[in-house]
Amino acid sequence: MKFGIHSLLFTETFLEKDLPRLDNFKAMGFDAVEIIPFDPDNFPAGKVRQYAMDIGVDINIGYGMPQEKNIISADASVRKEGVEFSKYLIDLCALAGAKVFGGVIYCSWGYTTGKMRTADEWKWGVEAFREIATYAKESAPGLILGIEPVNRFESHFINIAVDAVQFIKDVGEANVKVHMDTFHMIREEADIAQAIRETGERIGYIHACENQRGIPGRGQVPWAEFFKALKQVKYDGCVTIESFDPHMEKIAKLCCIWRQLADSPEQLASEGLAYLKEVYGRV
Repeated sequence: MKFGIHSLLFTETFLEKDLPRLDNFKAMGFDAVEIIPFDPDNFPAGKVRQYAMDIGVDINIGYGMPQEKNIISADASVRKEGVEFSKYLIDLCALAGAKVFGGVIYCSWGYTTGKMRTADEWKWGVEAFREIATYAKESAPGLILGIEPVNRFESHFINIAVDAVQFIKDVGEANVKVHMDTFHMIREEADIAQAIRETGERIGYIHACENQRGIPGRGQVPWAEFFKALKQVKYDGCVTIESFDPHMEKIAKLCCIWRQLADSPEQLASEGLAYLKEVYGRV
């Protein structure tokens, strides 16, 4: 098992000036770093790859697709824009040497229609993502594409793991996996451990988040059952601590972070890592 940290806890995007942060994350004991290139045109992908290789950390890339790149839109031109933008992000993943490209990459993040998803939306999403996955298979061999079910307030499309599994089956490409996130799971799944067991070998990536996005272990997520289930399905990929800093106005607004979740980002990361490793070691 590898443990990662989310860069958005420390910086709103990731530019060349942020490269030394990788040293800090390594020194804190993390094996991997997830980066959200919100400014993709200025994301130093090649330098990230080299820097990470030099110090020995894995890179994962996450994203939340914008409204104008929504591959489940009723507008075919918007769906096409979403496919092309996804290919661009996959190219950046390849340049950065990323292991995973995950998140809300199968529709627009925050997009809801006010009703249940439709058969047309499912068809559009599957068709578009099949093209994206095929491109990734050829352009970024080995890259895992992670379909992250999110809570009902962030999307109406995929909220639970069983739906992500069905989406992946319909797409039909082996490089597409389920990206699980305990923050969303505790809101939507009837049983977190059972959802893990049922998803099994289709799990490709995990976000470890407390129910209020605070320090893991100081909330309601059943961490012992969580790690026990992961061991039962023999998951040995990356578990990344994800949280955000309320002082970053853009991301705080997007993620509705309205209060201090720890004394500092460093405290949340280091204490969270120590707790998760302790639970993982004893279950």
